[in-house]
Amino acid sequence: MAKHRLEQPNRGSTVAKKAVIAGSITLGSLAAAAGPALAAPVHTPLGTFEIPALPGAKAPEAKPAPEATPVKKSPAATVEIPNLGQFTVPGIAPDQIPQQFRPQGGAPLGQPQLTAGEKAVKAAESKIGSPYSYGSAGPNAFDCSGLVYWSYKQAGKTVPRDSYGQLGGGRAVSYSDAKPGDVMIFNGGGHAGIYVGNGQFVHSSNYGTPVKRDAVKEWTLTGIRRY
Repeated sequence: MAKHRLEQPNRGSTVAKKAVIAGSITLGSLAAAAGPALAAPVHTPLGTFEIPALPGAKAPEAKPAPEATPVKKSPAATVEIPNLGQFTVPGIAPDQIPQQFRPQGGAPLGQPQLTAGEKAVKAAESKIGSPYSYGSAGPNAFDCSGLVYWSYKQAGKTVPRDSYGQLGGGRAVSYSDAKPGDVMIFNGGGHAGIYVGNGQFVHSSNYGTPVKRDAVKEWTLTGIRRY
């Protein structure tokens, strides 16, 4: 029989392994001398190896993070509910709030809101010069209680239509505590006007006499009611 030669290890494979190991040691030494550096995987027939970057290699530039999309703020408005307070209501703009529910009645910040009585005074004074007409409550002619009724209506408040009813409504106040807008009743209940301050009131007195201011002391005062 012929003699078979013993299979010898593949010398090429051994040499390749040694070369890879030697190369890895050399590259590793260079990377250590140069300081921290990036490493990248290299695939070879013998496996995958992490090869440190050579000295002087630049790291890839980081991409800037995408800018955040600005978040739109939802509209919100403040409303004022009488006797309850102020509340912020999301989802609506301030100009969508009805005038009567805006803080300070829509008046500029810091400016006091007029009372119903003060608004009634302004309404009554705007009718100075208008004619007297029995049974009329405006807007062009008035009797005494009709002027009081119409003026308070413009201020958003309803008071009794006749002078006797006006004497029985609201709450009583003394003349020393009277404020603009208080309803003044004269002649035992037969006449009415609106106090404007400084001893003056506005009224519609009789035929031939237009709406005007008069001194309270010139009339017989029966009572004062605040609404």
